[in-house]
Amino acid sequence: MSTSFAPHPPTVTGPAPSGGGRRRSRVLIGTDTYPPDVNGAAYFTARLVRGLTERGVDVHLVCPSPTGPPHVVERDGVVEHRLRSMPSLAHESVRLALPTGVRGHLNRLLDRLRPDAVHIQNHFLVGRMLTGAACDHGVPVVATNHFMPENLFDHLRMPWPLRPYAARLAWWDLNRILGRAEHVTTPTPTAARLLREQGFVHTVEAVSCGIDLDRFRPLPEDSEVDERRRLRARFGLPDRPTMLFVGRLDEEKRIDELVRAVARTSDVQLVLAGQGSHRERSAELARSEGVADRVRFLGFVAHEDLPDVYRCADVFTIAGIAELQSIATLEAMASGLPVVAADAMALPHLVEEGRNGHLYEPGDPDGLADRVESVVTSERNRARMGEHSRLMASRHRLEDSLKRFERIYEDASVGAFASFSGGR
Repeated sequence: MSTSFAPHPPTVTGPAPSGGGRRRSRVLIGTDTYPPDVNGAAYFTARLVRGLTERGVDVHLVCPSPTGPPHVVERDGVVEHRLRSMPSLAHESVRLALPTGVRGHLNRLLDRLRPDAVHIQNHFLVGRMLTGAACDHGVPVVATNHFMPENLFDHLRMPWPLRPYAARLAWWDLNRILGRAEHVTTPTPTAARLLREQGFVHTVEAVSCGIDLDRFRPLPEDSEVDERRRLRARFGLPDRPTMLFVGRLDEEKRIDELVRAVARTSDVQLVLAGQGSHRERSAELARSEGVADRVRFLGFVAHEDLPDVYRCADVFTIAGIAELQSIATLEAMASGLPVVAADAMALPHLVEEGRNGHLYEPGDPDGLADRVESVVTSERNRARMGEHSRLMASRHRLEDSLKRFERIYEDASVGAFASFSGGR
């Protein structure tokens, strides 16, 4: 793609190992959100850095400090360079890096690390500052977009009349930052098309967020019923047909549609695993709809317990209209669950109608309820759809995504070297 990448001399990570072996590649990943933050971009980045490290890549991460003071820590082979931060006014679980002094720190970090590539996950404070520093140092930039303006409006308490204007400004700003990258990815073809529709003129590649098929897997068929009953008891859930949602309980996730759909079913319960600004509003809606006893809030679920939460369910439901892929839906599919999803944004990529689940028209809780009922009332259909979900999830192996990102880094680095050499 055409970029504004500056043809400075490429940095070098050091001499090749003795004996002619290939040197270890190094990548510096920058993000404005990372665990303990709870959101899809943070979780994707965490899986990316862990997976790359396990594949032998030397990974350094720059992101805001979760507590405020800056520090450097190594976790599971990943070196985290945590920047001084302050609480975010937009989201209770996200902190913002303080810009003061960050550019100088990034310059020194790039001089010392000499990475083959920089990979930004956001175009906000960290992403834009790291992009500028990398371009000045001749380090190629890879960018992955997880952003839609709709995901911020509720947190910013943006008045509805101003949202169209704010969205146009946000897309313009995104395009300006991503236009400096050597290579741009986003999770799905729909997300790539959205970028182009919003004026991004460079090539965008769809690279799935990927899913760990070993961690998320169905219950053994010969003990499925007993195991599901045991797991429901463990989480304090009644043993009844269960529709599940995993994710933030925020405006763009449209939890109200899930609650209203439960009220239109006969004996189905809704389990919500996650937390967010609409938790109390959802509980009040459940009371007003007369289904408070059938809407269960699990709150935040620990990383190690999440696979078992999926195994409690009969069907995964998602009503969001701003999903660029939906990691939670992929996890549910890998766990062998049918999916009933809103026919919006990238969710149709994860549903083959009638084969692994159903799509419904956003804003139609009756349609959602009908499709949920059709799944849970037939064990044979549920099992068949669950098997096909697992098959579809196998097309999104995390290992394949990691391999692709490694190749992108390599190609970007070679391209940077070629640009420099050709200009000498």
